[in-house]
Formats: sequence, C-alpha cells, structure tokens
Amino acid sequence: MENVLVSGMRPTGKLHIGHIFGTLNNWVKYQEKYKCYFIIVDWHALTTNYENTKEIPQYVLEVLTDYIAFGLDYNKSVIYLQSMVEEVAVLHLLLSMITPLSWLERVPSFKDQIQQLGKEIATYGFLGYPVLMTADILSFNAKYVPVGQDQLPHLELAREIVRRFNYLYGDTFVEPEPLLTESPYIPGFDGRKMSKSYNNAIFIDENEKETEEKVMKYITDPQKIYKNSPGRPQICNVFTLHKAFNNPEKEEIEQNCTQGKLGCVECKKRLAKLINSTLQPIREKRKSIDKSKLTDILLQGSLEAKKETRKILTKVKQKLNILGV
Repeated sequence: MENVLVSGMRPTGKLHIGHIFGTLNNWVKYQEKYKCYFIIVDWHALTTNYENTKEIPQYVLEVLTDYIAFGLDYNKSVIYLQSMVEEVAVLHLLLSMITPLSWLERVPSFKDQIQQLGKEIATYGFLGYPVLMTADILSFNAKYVPVGQDQLPHLELAREIVRRFNYLYGDTFVEPEPLLTESPYIPGFDGRKMSKSYNNAIFIDENEKETEEKVMKYITDPQKIYKNSPGRPQICNVFTLHKAFNNPEKEEIEQNCTQGKLGCVECKKRLAKLINSTLQPIREKRKSIDKSKLTDILLQGSLEAKKETRKILTKVKQKLNILGV
C-alpha cells in the first residue's frame, strides 16, 4: 500500500515567515518520500472568516504561489483546492453522522480560539472543523499527517472517528499517524505568536524595506535599556528569530548581548538582513511564476484528487447502504 500523506493551509491571508518552519520546509522533503496531497483548504477558511470572504480567491492564488516558490512540485505532488473536490464535503457529512457531539466539544482549540479571536465563531461549522479535517485525510485513506504538538488533539479525534467507523461498518480506513514536526516558536513583532489573525506578521512576499521596518518594531529585553546594558537573549524575541533562521553568528550575538557589547538596534538590523537574504531567492522565484497558469494547476490537481476521493466515497456509501451516486 502506498504511503499517502495529506496536509494543507487555510487561505486566510498571505503566508508569513512562521509558515517556513515546520511546514513548507518539511513539505518539500516529504514529497520525495510519500505520495503527497497538499491542500488549500478554503472551506476551513470560512470557519473564522465567514463574514469577509471577498479576498479568499486572491489568497488562494497567493498561497499556491508560495507553495511553488518554496519548491512544491505539482508534477510530484497533488496540489488542489478543497472546494473543487465536492466529494470531500459529502464524506464530511457522512462522518458527522457518527461523531458524538461530546468529542467535538472537548477539542481544546474550540474554546481557546473563541476566546483569543474575540468574535462570534461558535458556529456549527467551527465546532465541526475537526470532522472536515478528518474528511480531508480519509478522502485518500492517508497514513501520515504532519502536525505540531498543538494539532495532536485534532488528529487523535480523526483516529477516534476511524476506529468508530471501522467498528460500526467493518475495516475501511487506516488510522492516520502523526508526523510530529519540530517547529520553533516564531514571535510576531508585538510579542505574541506570529499570526495573520493578530496582524503581527512578516510576510514572505514583502520587500526588504517592509521587512526591516517590521523587525525594528520587535519587543526586546525590557531590562536592556541602553546599548551597553547587559541583555538576556534567552527571553528576547529578536534572538529567538536569529536562532530560528539558524544564524551562523548566533553564538557571537548571544555572547555580545549578554556582555552589553551589542545594542538592540544593531541586533535588529542584523536580523532584518538575515531574513531578507534568506527570503531573497524565494521572492525572486515568486516573481518569475506565471500567474496565468495558477488556476490550471489547481484544476489539474483537483481533478486528480477527485479520482481518488470518489473511490473512497463510493466505498463509504456502500458500507452505509446509501444508494445515491
């Protein structure tokens, strides 16, 4: 049996540098080892952005551009748009019929995101988000799903749904296994975790000046008031990014900061230069991508995804004695 991997991103905005670590870099490696399905999950985007959808089509193309710029090869992997494969929605509906409400209510992100985002997202769709995620995975009977620690509860719920389905209707699905991705904490310039929702991100497609301006906003060690004041790199957001980007000078920066030999302004300038030099080839590749072909790439990938999903859906309908085709 072919080792299938499924993963995706929501088109809720442009991708930022936090997406590089633990996601895009790993995806490029995975496509050499597994049969990969990389999704742009626009239905998932509606769970928190249902009030403002007009920008979703543009964000879909932006995300696809970043996928390709980072090295995802649509000739090696299947890259598709979730809403172009309606079979996934049907599978989601059928799986929702056997998923106990209590399972969904105990998922940590349900209450956490409602509290953090401070808006009315306690909807039927948001509560059922993990079931739709399960449908994304089971549409290809995927064996592997790359996740961070915070996403493990979602995947465990998917595994529970698989066990319940197999118990009720006979062995149909494999239990998807997590591929735990080591992802460093990437702070935004306001000190919180970098997120499009928090409006504190450095975006991949920005120019060098925009990147530098945002880096200069970063909150550093509050006790390092003057240039020659000893700093505490271990609590500094700027040094966190030096480590995340694996700056070869990070040990020297840490030592000089601790000894009061490096000021925060200079440290930020060095970080901005590091980020810009790292992103320069990606930004150049983004510019070279023929935007007129992006929709065709999504159509091609979605048609290929449909072929596999239809096979799974047919099998599920037979198990459930659903006669509709």
